[in-house]
Amino acid sequence: MGVESCIDLLLRCRNVFHIRQVHALMVVNGTFQDLVVANKLLHIYCQHKAIDDAYSLFDRMTVRDPKTWSVMVGGFAKVGDHEGCYAIFREFLRCGVTPDNYTLPFVIRTCRDIKDLQMGRVIHDVVLKHGLLLDDFVCASLVDMYAKCMVVEDAQRLFERMLSKDLVTWTVMISAYADCNAYESLVLFDRMREEGVVPDKVAMVTVVNACAKLGAMHRARFVNEYIVRNGFSLDVILGTAMIDMYAKCGNIDSAREVFDRMKEKNVISWSAMIAAYGYHGRGKEAIDLFHMMLSCGILPNRVTFVSLLYACSHAGLIEEGLLCFNSMWEEHAVRPDVKHYTCMVDLLGRAGRLDEALRLIETITVEKDERLWSAFLGACRIHGNMELAEKAANSLLELQPQNPGHYVLLSNIYAKAGKWENVAKFRDMMTQRKLKKLPGWTWIEVDNKTYQFSVGDRSHPQSKKIYEMLMSLIKKLEMAGYVPDTDFVLQDVEEEVKQEMLYIHSEKLAIAFGLIAIPEGEPIRISKNLRVCGDCHTFSKMVSAIMRRSIIVRDANRFHHFSNGTCSCGDYW
Repeated sequence: MGVESCIDLLLRCRNVFHIRQVHALMVVNGTFQDLVVANKLLHIYCQHKAIDDAYSLFDRMTVRDPKTWSVMVGGFAKVGDHEGCYAIFREFLRCGVTPDNYTLPFVIRTCRDIKDLQMGRVIHDVVLKHGLLLDDFVCASLVDMYAKCMVVEDAQRLFERMLSKDLVTWTVMISAYADCNAYESLVLFDRMREEGVVPDKVAMVTVVNACAKLGAMHRARFVNEYIVRNGFSLDVILGTAMIDMYAKCGNIDSAREVFDRMKEKNVISWSAMIAAYGYHGRGKEAIDLFHMMLSCGILPNRVTFVSLLYACSHAGLIEEGLLCFNSMWEEHAVRPDVKHYTCMVDLLGRAGRLDEALRLIETITVEKDERLWSAFLGACRIHGNMELAEKAANSLLELQPQNPGHYVLLSNIYAKAGKWENVAKFRDMMTQRKLKKLPGWTWIEVDNKTYQFSVGDRSHPQSKKIYEMLMSLIKKLEMAGYVPDTDFVLQDVEEEVKQEMLYIHSEKLAIAFGLIAIPEGEPIRISKNLRVCGDCHTFSKMVSAIMRRSIIVRDANRFHHFSNGTCSCGDYW
């Protein structure tokens, strides 16, 4: 039997049993001694993920070439045996074989998959030593590895050095920025198009996800127009991403339009739309959609119930939430996990049923995490229950002693109760542990640009006009009965100083700028990285009534739609 006949037989193999039969035949007739045949056999074993057979064959091979080593390295990588992949690669280097653009990407992808940055940097040194950094395949793999390890600066440096960037590399880089800097991700997308690289559907899904994280409506509209203009079909993946994008940009009606346009929907699509209603406080619509989903024969999963329970919690639908939770296992065979219990603690806690929420926490058998206790601590803050707040905080600090948010939340609860000694104690603990409070920022879209404000910000070119508008606005509101709620100033200062501190919150500055710069009839859209404070919530309601403007606020937890003096949350948040 000749070499070509052996290779032909190997290519026809449908399973490992057939491969072993051909292997035995090759040993008998002597063709196994041919390196081309042996390498092909090794490749077929690896292709079928028969890694033990492959390594046994590799171990018996007296002659090996770079391809032999590459196939074996790739075989271990393919089955997820990361230690095996590293071991073979180390042996490969010790034998003095020069690595190539076939072997190195396999090892680099292994570093990426397990986020092994230390080994990734070692492989990068090997690449430099052998002068392969200018190789597109190797460099693209390194970019991908650094991006997945969240070392975006290193990924960017390599990306900029690449002489030829293909669509996959652009997509990897856009995706990396989408995780940490959504604005830069969209800038990179614009640059990709300017350089003549045409995005595919995978790239568009990445860009849509970046838009969702940024929450910029003007970018969402542009991306939607680009998708329609270039004829991308609205399949399950792209359609679901667009539902999430519109929902997180504050336009729930456009999200529903996309949902209705989708010819094919799976459980993820339905869950995304239910979640979208939840973000916007439209719990009844979320429940109606859930029943519609069941009537269409779509079986709910864990994500569906997280979305549904979240919607019930943020709309104050207590009994409906309890019914949904109880139906999970009894009617749908979906076993609750810690995320579902967290939603239930939030649901009961917001409603003031703190004892029930605590009993639920104490009786559950799943492992409790920081989100569960954070939900309970947040409920204690709303209802001013110091005793239970301290219990929740102690559990949180055991789980995450380095998270500054927990210290801030508990010190805020003490501040609201006027216990300034306890506030000082927790702030001293933060200082000793070198923990810093996350600063509050508010962003606003004006003329297709995004502007950023911090508390007391005067960096904007129109700062003088903004403050004039804000002071004029406050006078109008005070005439209508607005009284600044100084309970939300969590510092031990005079009442007059507290009022002045409230007046310059970043949300108020952004709204004042919106009133100056956004034409009447158009909504004012702002985003906040923290939970909007109660005084700013009251302020926004009154502005919407007195100035007759629609204001849409996206904070860390949900959306608030202010119109005619009311909020979509029904003051239940």
